[in-house]
Amino acid sequence: MPPLLKNLFHRPAIKFGSVSGAGGKFQDPRFASFMSQSNRKSLNTDFQDAVLQGRKLVRYALVVAVGCAAVWVALESAQALSMF
Repeated sequence: MPPLLKNLFHRPAIKFGSVSGAGGKFQDPRFASFMSQSNRKSLNTDFQDAVLQGRKLVRYALVVAVGCAAVWVALESAQALSMF
């Protein structure tokens, strides 16, 4: 049989999807059991939600900073006016 035909009709020794344990550690039942028992918060894989949540936190921090700056300016102005 010519090598070209032999390579075309070669049957692999291992069929795809029928190998036990070929999925790595994420398909291992012991790993899945450990993950279910560890009671950890699941990782947020939705990047858009994470970005929106980060923007919300930055916005709140900016509002607090502007509020603190306004209070500081008001106190300093009142102190400066009281000197005269």
